[in-house]
Amino acid sequence: MLFSMAVRKNSQEKQKKYRLEQKKRKRGRPQLAFHVKCYRFILDKIKEKQKKIKKNAKKIKAGFLILAKKTGIKQSPGRPKLAKTVKFKRFWQQRKNKNAKSRKQFLKKHQARWQKFLRFCGLKKRVGRPRKKKTRFSFFKKNYLTSLRKILFQKKEIAYFQTGLKKVKRWRINFSLFASIIFSLLFLLFSYGVYDFVFKDLPSATDLSTQQQNLTTRILDRNGQMLYRIYEDENRTLVPLKSVSEHLINATIAIEDKNFYQHFGFSPVGILRALFTNVTSDKVQGGSTITQQLVKSRLLSNERTLQRKLRELLLSLVVEGAYEKDEILEMYLNTVPYGGSTYGIEEASWRYFNKRAKDLSLAESALLAGLPQAPSTYSPYGPNPEIAKARQADVLRRMVEDGYISQEQADEARVEKLQFSEDVIDIKAPHFVMYVKKLLAEMYGEDLVAKGGLEVRTTLDLTLQEEVQKIVSEEINLLGNLHISNGAALVTNPKTGEILAMIGGVNYFDFAHDGQVNVTLRPRQPGSSIKPLTYALAFEQGKKPSDLIEDSSITYQIVGSRPYTPRNYDGKFRGKITLREALASSYNVPAVKLLAELGVQNLINEGRELGISTWTDPSRFGLSLTLGAGEVLMIDMVEVFSTFANLGYPVEANPFLEIRDAGGQTLYSNNCAISTTNCYTSLKLSPSVAYTISDILSDNQARASAFGLHSVLNIPNQEVAVKTGTTNSMKDNWTIGYTTDRLVATWVGNNDNTPMSYVASGITGASPIWNKIFLLLLDKQNPHRFAMPSNLKKVKICATTGTLPCSACPKVVEEIFVAGTEPLQACSDQYFIDLAAANEQKTIEAAQFQGGQIF
Repeated sequence: MLFSMAVRKNSQEKQKKYRLEQKKRKRGRPQLAFHVKCYRFILDKIKEKQKKIKKNAKKIKAGFLILAKKTGIKQSPGRPKLAKTVKFKRFWQQRKNKNAKSRKQFLKKHQARWQKFLRFCGLKKRVGRPRKKKTRFSFFKKNYLTSLRKILFQKKEIAYFQTGLKKVKRWRINFSLFASIIFSLLFLLFSYGVYDFVFKDLPSATDLSTQQQNLTTRILDRNGQMLYRIYEDENRTLVPLKSVSEHLINATIAIEDKNFYQHFGFSPVGILRALFTNVTSDKVQGGSTITQQLVKSRLLSNERTLQRKLRELLLSLVVEGAYEKDEILEMYLNTVPYGGSTYGIEEASWRYFNKRAKDLSLAESALLAGLPQAPSTYSPYGPNPEIAKARQADVLRRMVEDGYISQEQADEARVEKLQFSEDVIDIKAPHFVMYVKKLLAEMYGEDLVAKGGLEVRTTLDLTLQEEVQKIVSEEINLLGNLHISNGAALVTNPKTGEILAMIGGVNYFDFAHDGQVNVTLRPRQPGSSIKPLTYALAFEQGKKPSDLIEDSSITYQIVGSRPYTPRNYDGKFRGKITLREALASSYNVPAVKLLAELGVQNLINEGRELGISTWTDPSRFGLSLTLGAGEVLMIDMVEVFSTFANLGYPVEANPFLEIRDAGGQTLYSNNCAISTTNCYTSLKLSPSVAYTISDILSDNQARASAFGLHSVLNIPNQEVAVKTGTTNSMKDNWTIGYTTDRLVATWVGNNDNTPMSYVASGITGASPIWNKIFLLLLDKQNPHRFAMPSNLKKVKICATTGTLPCSACPKVVEEIFVAGTEPLQACSDQYFIDLAAANEQKTIEAAQFQGGQIF
């Protein structure tokens, strides 16, 4: 028993010791061997890389599938397309989900930022383990080349070795993936090549209607007759299809594109036929339709390249879809060249037949329809006009084949003799046209005038212009022995300012003698033709035509210049004369005395008010200004004299009636000339003074002492106011005259300012030209008379005393007075008895003085 207890105690002690030893040992798994840990680490890395490779391969495959589906190489399997309503519902649900997700992310992000802020402030500590720091520049530590290789190549397992727990594999090429990549690259390169070759910088088809073509500005006379066309490179006028002859339309379709109304932009048969003809023969044939020709001329170039042809075909398809057939044909007829600078059927009709496109006959239409293929070759103005005739016959044959005309009509048109316009510079009234062109450029700019297609209807009467030109040319030819080489004339309507004729020189095309110079716009000295302005200023200040002035010698001492002694043109003095006679006979001395009394500056101011634009520097002028020492423009002198004709209202010369743009919209309308409204703006001269000047200048009796009763200034049975002027240097000779509704200004001289040999105003020079022009304008059945203002009255007075006549008065005349200023007393007979005695005594003394000198 004791033994058993001892054994049990010994056993318990052993168990307790064992338990204590167990307590001292570490708990958990035993540590692995180092080679095992390395093996597992390598295996984990390999698995991780494989996952990434599979993931990237999946993405690339999905991308290639999407590309293949978009390019049409592979169709996407699956269900048919959903209805739009279902799509919309799903789209809306997706948007809601996306918005909810975005809102959730925003809140999460906001909360995260708030937590970061709290941690930054030390109010809250981060929970969990501390994060590992990211290694900088990790991008460069990744072996992307290895990843790419694993995508492009696949590993194939060939053996297993348990030694070291290591697997051995070898690489093989993924041929399907390689093929997809290469095919995609080739497709992309091909697509870019097609885009660069055909589509890059391709014009828009809408440019045909929106892109502005170079159009011709047409200058017409008042009756619609063509004066000149202004254009830059291309002479073109747009017309609608309805304004083109039906024969021309049919002929164009027959010779250019018989299936025009059937094809869709280009003709495959025509292209093949042209290729066959060009390859098998020396003859060059085109296969382009009317649409293709329009695209080529408007949107592309004429270069013969494959690129241009492909673009032409593509644009032709687009144009056919964008425009109606008639619109395409209209644009074609307004675009194609017909020879030289002539573009479009309207200008071609004017150039070759001097008529509108809608008036072309069958024969004319057939000839014009054949020109666009080769304008230089088929031109009737070329060296071989028989080729044009042969081309016309070919067009007529095609029209018969297509059923547009019968054979009889073709035969008649073939033998019809065509009347062609002369192939010359088509300009009429060149000085006037160039004046109009200059004004248009100032109003609208050079670019719009040269390319904008304006239609300018002017005030010129071409028939009158040609008659006036003939008169000027004939008279200058007769004055050659007087050393006169040039002449000018200007005809206007003083009421409206309309320029009815403008002759700027004898011959515009005489470039050797500056024929292009327009004398009506050049500063020239006016001579005595400026004197009415001086007398108008005097009458404005209270003087009367019956007032007397001393025609006697006088010398003016002017500080800083030589003494000035004016002389009459004949060197004589006439004593006391009336202002009427002094102006009508154009005596110089009375005019200078009158200006000395009035003041030179006042005359300059008056001239500026009435339209003279050249008197800008008053310091240049003195008392000789009233004799014509200050240069003026003829067009300004016309405005001054129109003030007299309009009873004090100046009207500026205007060459325009109406100006329209290419679309027919009115840009300018001369209401004064068209409807005789808004002609007068402000009164610049008293009506009584203006009428007085007209009455004096039309008084043939008052100018008889200087010009005689039967000079060319006098037109029998007509009341015409006229004033002449000749400069002392004999370089300029003027005549300006007017009625109520017509004004004529003429000039003769030399462009190089050389003096003339001899000109007698009223006999030679400008006066005969003026007389012949005015005879064209006056109506013999209705003689002209100036209407006298109601505040004036005519009273018979004694010319010597300016009073009412008495029995001894030697000369009784009828004079104009403003009502209330006429004389009330008559002259005295004794005054004339004493005057006769005084004159007799002067004559005796003069004879005795001369006799004493002789002895």
